[in-house]
Amino acid sequence: MKPILIILLLAGIFMCLPVSELNAADSGKDKTEILILPPPVKTGGMPLMEALAARRSNRNISPQPLSEQQISDLLWAVWGVNRPDGRHTVPVANNRQDLAVYVVLAGGVWVYEPVEHVLIRKVDQNLLSRFGDAPLVLAYAGPQSSYASPLHVGSLYQNAGLYCASSGLANIVRSTGANSLDDVLTMPVGYKIYIVHSIGMPK
Repeated sequence: MKPILIILLLAGIFMCLPVSELNAADSGKDKTEILILPPPVKTGGMPLMEALAARRSNRNISPQPLSEQQISDLLWAVWGVNRPDGRHTVPVANNRQDLAVYVVLAGGVWVYEPVEHVLIRKVDQNLLSRFGDAPLVLAYAGPQSSYASPLHVGSLYQNAGLYCASSGLANIVRSTGANSLDDVLTMPVGYKIYIVHSIGMPK
């Protein structure tokens, strides 16, 4: 068998491994580094005006893990691709596509890749305790050199908040703790995490 065919077959097996590691604590280095999310459900949910009326901060978050489908739907709502031209669910100035959404779960710290709708593991430690009891924390990052990064990050967490309102999830946005991953997470040069967002079922 030709070497290139072997590589392609191995890549296919690698990419199709299950997503169940998202909530598995104490992930080891032998675990897969790329996880395919279930397709997001883009229909249903709460009407927009009702979601706006229901949107609120709630610190009383249960440690109960979210389902794979909830994680998939949430990430698509936050920074997913919603058009054939590759543009996203949030508006960005000058068509900048330079944001990064990091996902802190029991199975490690991941970065969301919106085009392929997959998670790529960046850290293989369970670091949720740095942020409290929530089973999922989103860390929103962008280049410090761009005046628009804080504005874009605001759009990300607004989308997340509306998804949580529509889905009955509790969530709280915090600027404190934005540097909690600095000692373990390697980001693109010049990037910073502006804010973190704890999300889970309400207690």
